[in-house]
Amino acid sequence: MNEKQQYPEQPPHTDAPKEKKGRRGAGGITLRDVAKLAGVAPITASRALNTPSAVSPEVLQRVREAVERTGYVPNMLAGGLASNKSRLVAAVVPTIAGPVFLETVQSLTETLARRGYQLMLGQSGYRDSREDALLEAIIGRRPDGVVLTGIMRSAEGRRRLLASGIPVVETWDLTPTPIDMLVGFSHEKIGAEVAGFLHAKGRRRVATISGDDERAVRRHRAFSDAAVGLGMCRAGEREIPSVVVPAPTTLGSGRSGLAGLLERYPDIDAVFCSSDLLALGVLTEAQARGIAVPGQLAVIGLGDLAFARDLHPALTTVRIDGTAIGRTAAECIIERAEGRPVASPIHDVGFAIVERDSA
Repeated sequence: MNEKQQYPEQPPHTDAPKEKKGRRGAGGITLRDVAKLAGVAPITASRALNTPSAVSPEVLQRVREAVERTGYVPNMLAGGLASNKSRLVAAVVPTIAGPVFLETVQSLTETLARRGYQLMLGQSGYRDSREDALLEAIIGRRPDGVVLTGIMRSAEGRRRLLASGIPVVETWDLTPTPIDMLVGFSHEKIGAEVAGFLHAKGRRRVATISGDDERAVRRHRAFSDAAVGLGMCRAGEREIPSVVVPAPTTLGSGRSGLAGLLERYPDIDAVFCSSDLLALGVLTEAQARGIAVPGQLAVIGLGDLAFARDLHPALTTVRIDGTAIGRTAAECIIERAEGRPVASPIHDVGFAIVERDSA
């Protein structure tokens, strides 16, 4: 084999730029392709996708049809770098296993979507909370806003959120020192008002079954303090009977909670539960034991979940307007993300005791 055969002649070197080949396989359909198919300018197609309210319904429909036909997926990272906006809002909830936060998440999702934002959901847990680690990951992705369930208790988490400059809404609680914005209600007021409600109904031997999460514990303490002040406890006692169960609470923990209470305090005549699921368990256990509700035992839950009105007896419960919480939180985030001041950064949505047959 001669040298030329072993080392084939190479083409002469040139500094002229090589023609770039298309990258359909790697880059896929572009916004320009969508705009051409829809018969609009690329900037108009961009507005239709990012701020639908900025274009006419006809143009919006044409762009959406073009997206559907082409399978186009916007490059959110590139768009975010160009506009300094991700159009992504992160929400952190303790759990998705229980239904109590679902109304808020649904309302948050729908309100954001109407303004061209998407929701990213994270689950922090109750015990051994992963909230700090989750927030670190969220902040690193630079969302346009963060929605927290409850008040941020971690000093490190507060420091990171404040340093990030990202709009933050804490929900499902009240505090005089929010990180940024706040949409919630007073757990202490709930406890006190439920105690007053039961006292007005003539109940004098009250008890609680409560989850061990911080907000439920505060409700229990406020209920107990108010009940003791109203004379709804045994002579010489400074707190009312209670059972604390792991959060998230379940029907099963409601049944076992009532069983435990009755073993020690067979004369109790009312139980305030920290969730409707616990209350459902109490009703189930009471029925199994032949205890008349509300004749012998009044039962009150919290959450006013969909099943509460359909139980027999229908469940008296504390109604939290999760839809208002989600909608208001989303509106606050959007206003701040789009550079407008929020007139009222703190919103108390309140609560209502919904009286039904169980109490």
